[in-house]
Amino acid sequence: MLDLPFTRLPHGEGLPAPNLATPGSAGYDVASADEGTLAPLERRLFRTGFAVAIPGGFECQIRPRSGLALKHGITLPNSPATIDSDYRGELMVALVNLGTEAFHVTRGMRIAQLVFARVEHAAWRELAELPPTARGEGGFGSTGTGRLGE
Repeated sequence: MLDLPFTRLPHGEGLPAPNLATPGSAGYDVASADEGTLAPLERRLFRTGFAVAIPGGFECQIRPRSGLALKHGITLPNSPATIDSDYRGELMVALVNLGTEAFHVTRGMRIAQLVFARVEHAAWRELAELPPTARGEGGFGSTGTGRLGE
């Protein structure tokens, strides 16, 4: 289990620490320390009231909550957002309202989930030409548009 030291900020008093909704959950629900209304297509930052010390070799991904996305069109404009291991400021969540109606965020509302992942650093090596593959340079849509298994 990953050891995650965190500091609660004054405006985060009384809010729950990020937690798993069920034992099998991958993401830790995080609550908003702010209250505010998002108009359709509006985006803004919501504070969480805490800062975390992510260990080296890991990142914290901030992901949307599926229920907010499906029912209200509330998601993250940069999903998943990445919090780097050397960041020590307050964790904040950028939300966007892709719905057709205004959405009110209340203090304590679960607005996102946090997933921790290992990070691999790469040693870039420039070549004059890359090794070939069967796919080659085929990009968007190049692997077909049919149904799975066809």
